[in-house]
Amino acid sequence: MAKLVFGMNLSLDGYVDHLEFAPDATLFRHWIEQVRGLTGSLYGRRMYEVMRYWDEDDPEWTPDLRDFAMAWRSQPKWVVSRSLQSVGPNATLIADDVEAAIRGLKTGLAGEIQVAGPELAGSLTELGLIDEYRLYFNPVVLGRGKPFFTGRAPPLRLVASDRIGGDAIRLTYVPAGSIAPTRQP
Repeated sequence: MAKLVFGMNLSLDGYVDHLEFAPDATLFRHWIEQVRGLTGSLYGRRMYEVMRYWDEDDPEWTPDLRDFAMAWRSQPKWVVSRSLQSVGPNATLIADDVEAAIRGLKTGLAGEIQVAGPELAGSLTELGLIDEYRLYFNPVVLGRGKPFFTGRAPPLRLVASDRIGGDAIRLTYVPAGSIAPTRQP
């Protein structure tokens, strides 16, 4: 059975905004390895459109940016949207009966499926489908933007904390009633 994981970089005051701050080199390498190890990623329309940036090579990219693009392109993607008519390479559109489709992914696959985007994660949280939350706190205060938790945060239990790179702290939570996941080194 696959595990749905929602993890993103966020500010100390709880906002996500990839344009306001960027991960340091170590945290970016962490994200590359994270993406390489995924069974796939689940996107809402807006986040998928942002991530389509990685579909086309840019001659000015650094080797790490190229590595991330290759990892992102190679993984399966599922896009939840009622407005999109089609999606790009290696992606499947989920337009109807989202809950059943995602439950099907969870039961039909193994490994981790990343949930990308706070609004989609909020909807899946309300359905009780998120198995783990990874909050990557960065030392910035935004004071505005899209919150990591778009609705009421569910009761959570801290299962791990670690520093990644020079400045980021990752806190890993599971829903309060669930069993702690096994941590890999």
